[in-house]
Amino acid sequence: MKSEIKLQLLMGATAPNHRAISPLREILLYSGNIFSNSGVSHLARVTQNNLFTTVPKGPKAITKLIKGGLFLLALSAASSLQQLSYAQIAEAPGSSIFTVVRTPNIRPFPFHSDLAAVSASSGSDIWAVGQSGVHFDGLAWTAFALPHIAGDLTSGITGVADLAPNNVWSVGNINIGEQNPNQIIEHFDGTRWSVSPGPSFQPTDQPTLEGLTAISATNMWAAGAILTTIGGFPSLFPLFEHFDGTSWTATIDESTLNGFIFGISADATNDVWAVGTVALGATFIEHFDGTAWSVVPSPSPGNGQINLFGVTAIAPNDAWAVGFFVEALNQDRPQKTLIERWDGTSWTVVPSPNVGGPDTQTISNQLRGVIAVSANDVWAFGDTDQFGPSKITNLVLHWNGTAWSIVPSPHPNPRHTLIDDVIAGGTVIPQGNLWLVGVADGFGTMVLNATGQ
Repeated sequence: MKSEIKLQLLMGATAPNHRAISPLREILLYSGNIFSNSGVSHLARVTQNNLFTTVPKGPKAITKLIKGGLFLLALSAASSLQQLSYAQIAEAPGSSIFTVVRTPNIRPFPFHSDLAAVSASSGSDIWAVGQSGVHFDGLAWTAFALPHIAGDLTSGITGVADLAPNNVWSVGNINIGEQNPNQIIEHFDGTRWSVSPGPSFQPTDQPTLEGLTAISATNMWAAGAILTTIGGFPSLFPLFEHFDGTSWTATIDESTLNGFIFGISADATNDVWAVGTVALGATFIEHFDGTAWSVVPSPSPGNGQINLFGVTAIAPNDAWAVGFFVEALNQDRPQKTLIERWDGTSWTVVPSPNVGGPDTQTISNQLRGVIAVSANDVWAFGDTDQFGPSKITNLVLHWNGTAWSIVPSPHPNPRHTLIDDVIAGGTVIPQGNLWLVGVADGFGTMVLNATGQ
């Protein structure tokens, strides 16, 4: 069924339950989340958004943050520094090790300032990016505008690599839902952000970048997918782009049709992992050994939709990938946490908890990323979605070397209306200083911090 929907969209048909692009909070598009009861796969929606001007509409029409960010309405270039408002702060649960950190929103509501990724070169140089950019200098967060990222859901930054205060890279996508969607690569030189040239593609190609990892200043990888035309038909393939310190070059995996990469991580030049999905019907993992990318088999539990959003490479014999799966055949909910581990030989599923318990039918649990302090200190994060009415709240899991457990996390919800908080990115600074970023109430920046973990 899922493959049929995907093929229909590629051929130009319209899937059920679709409508033209509509006003704010009526649209959920681009990478990651699933509309309640939509019955339409994420990957189909990605292709649909690239080819046409319609998107699925969920019954609650709640805009959600996803791994790649939130995108809506018209695009405008923004290059000057702005700091217009701050997210309100809600009290964190007394048992939580995380605190909500005061962060600015570069634009007022109803524009979006949500964050999708975070990276640090030190405790006094941290960048978080998404629908806006915010920087931490060790004392406070300051808002930065990013070129061509307007906070209106037609564009967004999905990955960032902070190598030094004067050398920060980010990747993302522009013109989403428009006639000419494309990737974007940006660089910060210590003073300002600017657009950097990427690889050359055919004029009709539609490349998408969803993640970025840096081994060094002269060895970085970005990944996503590319919609290209072969034999007169649109085809979607995994896309990898490499930076050698001078220029970006692209590698397209034409052996995996409908493969999409969402997360990428490296611990060495010859040990790079990328994870995602094949048409939301199976997990998808590739590995770079220093010479070439190759597909590595991975488990696909359940009978419904499934995806891996995040990965962290710790050592050649130790890596983690996270996402979600659905038990029921041909269904998109309820989603359950999915955690897989690489032991140097194979990927296996590691049991992970869910809010509402293992058999809940009223709460979805989804993991969007994973970071590691050490082999026995790993953190996964995402969100839970309680059905009817939808209440989306932060989710944090911890691995102590033996088992995964749920860790309480605060829910800022600054407007105190709809509960719509999602953690999308994370980073670790030495000595267990954890930073998690995302969206508060669907529109504002959110930063959580825990020290000494």
